[in-house]
Amino acid sequence: MGNADTKLNFRKAVVQLTSKSQPVDASDDSFWDQFWSESVTNVQDVFALVPGAEIRALREESPNNLATLVYKAVEKLAKIVDNSCRTQREQQTALNCARLLTRLLPYMLEEPEWHSFFWSSLPPASESESGTPLAQSLINAICDLLFCPDFTVVSTKRSGPERAEELSSLDSCEYIWAGGVGFARSPPRCAQHEAARTELLRLLLTCCSETIYRPPSNAATHHNKWIAYLTSPENRHALPLFTSLLNTVCSYDPVGLGLPYNHLLFADTLEPLVEVSLQVLIVTLDHDTNNAVSEDSDERLPDNLFINYLSRIHRDEDFGVALRGVARLLNNPLQQTYLPNSSKRVALHQELLVLFWKMCDYNKKFMYYVLKSSDVLEILVPILYHLNDSRADQSRVGLMHIGVFILLLLSGERNFGVRLNKPYSASVPMDVPVFTGSHADLLVVVFHKIITTGHQRLQPLFDCLLTILVNVSPYLKTLSMVASTKLLHLLEAFSTPWFLFSRPHNHHLVFFLLEMFNNMIQYQFDGNSNLVYTIIRKRSVFHALANLPHERAAIARTLRSRTPPPPDTALPRSRSCESIEAAMEGSRPAQPAEPGTLNPTLPDTPAISAMTERESAHPAASAELLPRRAGDGRDDDDAPKRKDSIKSSGGGSGDGGTGGEDGEWSASGEWVASWRGRLPLQTIMRLLQVLVPQVEKICIDKGLTDESEILRFLQHGTLVGLLPVPHPILIRKYQANAGTAAWFRTYMWGVIYIRNVDPPIWYDTDVKLFEIQRV
Repeated sequence: MGNADTKLNFRKAVVQLTSKSQPVDASDDSFWDQFWSESVTNVQDVFALVPGAEIRALREESPNNLATLVYKAVEKLAKIVDNSCRTQREQQTALNCARLLTRLLPYMLEEPEWHSFFWSSLPPASESESGTPLAQSLINAICDLLFCPDFTVVSTKRSGPERAEELSSLDSCEYIWAGGVGFARSPPRCAQHEAARTELLRLLLTCCSETIYRPPSNAATHHNKWIAYLTSPENRHALPLFTSLLNTVCSYDPVGLGLPYNHLLFADTLEPLVEVSLQVLIVTLDHDTNNAVSEDSDERLPDNLFINYLSRIHRDEDFGVALRGVARLLNNPLQQTYLPNSSKRVALHQELLVLFWKMCDYNKKFMYYVLKSSDVLEILVPILYHLNDSRADQSRVGLMHIGVFILLLLSGERNFGVRLNKPYSASVPMDVPVFTGSHADLLVVVFHKIITTGHQRLQPLFDCLLTILVNVSPYLKTLSMVASTKLLHLLEAFSTPWFLFSRPHNHHLVFFLLEMFNNMIQYQFDGNSNLVYTIIRKRSVFHALANLPHERAAIARTLRSRTPPPPDTALPRSRSCESIEAAMEGSRPAQPAEPGTLNPTLPDTPAISAMTERESAHPAASAELLPRRAGDGRDDDDAPKRKDSIKSSGGGSGDGGTGGEDGEWSASGEWVASWRGRLPLQTIMRLLQVLVPQVEKICIDKGLTDESEILRFLQHGTLVGLLPVPHPILIRKYQANAGTAAWFRTYMWGVIYIRNVDPPIWYDTDVKLFEIQRV
């Protein structure tokens, strides 16, 4: 009953504040102290007792009272830090101030007029902080409290209030939260400390969320002062905080002791801490101020120390800790156990993929370390699992994009293609056909599934998917029959005249696939008898491509005879999959979006030519050949070397059709002729010219009906000296650009918005960075 009374008192104070027409005196401490007294013991109470509508009313009708409330809460935190937060009571007060500010700040940040309020100085009443902007005082207090002995960290000194260390002079590097990167010691765990850190980090994340109240056009260039200060040299806790956040994430093992169902018996205070640590980490790493200039003045901005620290990690053991940690958490939801739901599952994969992207982007040594061994497959398999699982759900289109972007980044390095040759054993329940083969087969099978049965909004990704396959193709030693059949089905679907003539860029997909086949024939012919056999069986597809109609009447006839399917239908299923495909054990089909799913809208995917360096995928015919950077010195002996020069894969870049607006475009004979002659068919046509008569002769001579004999013949055959001179390998490396930077920022904040539902920090505020629409 007592608890109900104290909540009632808190509620009365809130009502009193909103109903007073006159500003409440800032020196009336007995009134203000009601807001952080021990009456409220959790953040859910604060969200329930302080409704959003009342905060807005307070902001509009009594702005002075709202300003004083926030001033007093920050001042209270600063005073508690000055006292080193030694008592239980002060710790409770600090948490209540943090909870209240987490509730109030989004309603202040959504209103641009209030932004300058946080960067004005505190009133002279607090002499210790005079001249310091309110936002800086708040961040300083939070960071001090995050390394407060006996509150958020275990004290290394003798206990007792009189022995407590002064927070202002404490060396927080001794109190890093977890061992791992750059810090070997693992301090003892304490659930109370973890819960306190979680609440303070949640406030820190709320402070950094000013970005979501900016429109997309503005957000890409917006300089977020909160993040800039938090990650600047002015924050004396920058290094220990960065290390603590990274190690908290990378050392987390959700399975723990591994006892079945133990997560149902004991509350895990570590998971909420890991979740918010990961979110603060990716938000701070997204704000690159290196070489940036302030929009308000012409001054250079301080460097982001979090990005600097991340980019300077260089020891293999540190890379190993980070990679193992990310891989462990990415693979956690995929692990199968004999007892249903017996082990703990964490759903951090979207934030982890953003973190992995940032680590590869800012620390190239880390990316080379990842690709140096087969450990990269521990990242690849969960990405393919999520791509396959999300393909029919339009609310997860963002997850599809980030998975594909990461694979595009990795595929620019030759080691990635080499690693894909490792055999794959079906350890993950995936809704894909059963096959025996390598990780390359898994990649092909999943990409085929995305293209043929994915959601309509994934079409802009087709170029990226095929670019990844082209990048790895020169290094794939042995494709299985299943994967070979899938690739030929894609060519069959993309090369039908009605598909080629229906959009101005559809023919690019055919160029990609032909380039992939050429790479495998020229560089990996010996091991790829399955692919060669499938090409021979499907030779009519290549003959049809070589004889594409390009007269206006023939094009019109083609389009009339086969009306394209409505936009929401998938590509036709493969006619060459005669057998019914069994899915892997334990898998379930992809689910469409559930009604009521929150779905943050995302900027359009940049064109593949904007995402890859120097060379567009299909330069115009007149494009000069540019010299390309040679390999980076990390060559394996068993794969072809990348050539220094490159050759265009053909394909005109212009639309070349007739008609006005987008919907009215129609293919012209000149347009078809402009790219048809550059289809890279010579290698395949030569292969067919040599091998088809030989295969037919064997079938007649030996009366063969069994394809295994033909495959054996192809395995021992050779085309040395019979094919055209091998073309130089073209690797299209990912190149950072403004489009993908804007895309990542929107996606990341969309994920954070949706994941924070308890408490719902930004729910019902006026978010501008993305629309929240119900699917």
